[in-house]
Amino acid sequence: MTSEPIVAALDIGTAHTTAIVAAVHGDLPRTPTLRVLGVGNTRTMGLRRGVVSDIEEATHSIRKAVEEASRVAGVSPESLYVGIAGEHVRAMCSTGVVAISGNEIMRTDVDRVNEVARAMAIPQDRELLHAIPQEYRVDKTDGIRDPVGMIGTRLETEMYLVTIGSSPAMNLRKSIERAGYKTRELVLEPLASALAVLTEEEKELGVILLELGAGTTDLAVFHEGKIRHLGTIPYGGNAVTSDLVQGLGITNNDAEQLKEAYGCAYEPMVDAEQVIAMPASASHGERHISRELMTHIIHQRMDEIFDKVQREVQTAGFAGRLNAGIVLTGGGAALEGVSELAADVFGLGVRVGVPGDKVGGLVEQIAEPRFATAVGLALYGAHRVALGGVIARRPSLTGAGVDKLATRVKTWLQDWF
Repeated sequence: MTSEPIVAALDIGTAHTTAIVAAVHGDLPRTPTLRVLGVGNTRTMGLRRGVVSDIEEATHSIRKAVEEASRVAGVSPESLYVGIAGEHVRAMCSTGVVAISGNEIMRTDVDRVNEVARAMAIPQDRELLHAIPQEYRVDKTDGIRDPVGMIGTRLETEMYLVTIGSSPAMNLRKSIERAGYKTRELVLEPLASALAVLTEEEKELGVILLELGAGTTDLAVFHEGKIRHLGTIPYGGNAVTSDLVQGLGITNNDAEQLKEAYGCAYEPMVDAEQVIAMPASASHGERHISRELMTHIIHQRMDEIFDKVQREVQTAGFAGRLNAGIVLTGGGAALEGVSELAADVFGLGVRVGVPGDKVGGLVEQIAEPRFATAVGLALYGAHRVALGGVIARRPSLTGAGVDKLATRVKTWLQDWF
């Protein structure tokens, strides 16, 4: 068993549940890195568009994925960093203002103003997930990232508050508990993915992180180094599969197989003469279809999804401000032609985000865009460990102590997001 700190991450997607067990090493606490020890992956059951719909089935998926990762790693984690996303996620900006007692702004002053901004009333059916300081203002000077040491009499902050539905969060935690594990912390999935695939330069210049999942498409807009907007489009890869079922008259399972083997999201890339064999059935026997027809169906749905994303970005006021373009992650990002279609729709540079930086060990097993969230969650845990967070192999650090620790380091997120 490794003597290094251990973190375990769990990404419960609509299609797949992925678990990663990793050792934390590197230059602690400044630049922690991961050594992936085990990866577990299974089909998700009991989840619909990012929300638990059947606790028993979700529990089974979680247990199977974590046990597989643990078996390969030779380490059994007690607690997990868990991703959460879906249409129940909301974000809002809150401001805080405090007077400075002395001339020089101290760290305690920054803590005070952050607490004021974070004290916004949250409805009973929601809970605060992340509180991320965006920038500070000292007297009449704004755009300040760290005001400590500056001279002033009035300190303001703008805080980005991310909230989630209490019911989806409780059902997710309950499923994890029934599987035999503890939830170390819930983390918004697009923010976790950003840790795994975005560069600091991209976040500074302005970038859209677009997660193409099975149930939903989640987007996060970064600009001037900070998270600025979050959104969810209630369509994903499952909608594409459903369109193929309807358009080609085949079963859902056959549609998935055809999509994985021959799917393409961009019509200009496909040879009009290419014909593919459809799975035979008792009623139809062997059939053939034009790949161009299949691509047309996929193209139309993906174009609709990207159009909705584009409209949301425009409404949020970031059109024309995203000089680093778009980074695609999630299982849908592996579909042929998806980056070409995105470039056509958005008129921006597009790349597919594959986790790999600051990660060692079983790298070849996670070198796909659908592992971005799971790797990001593990990196999140690694930084928690580096900042004096809870280490999975130390079971004495549980319960109330964990809650106090999480509260104390809540605003460390500002360094990343």
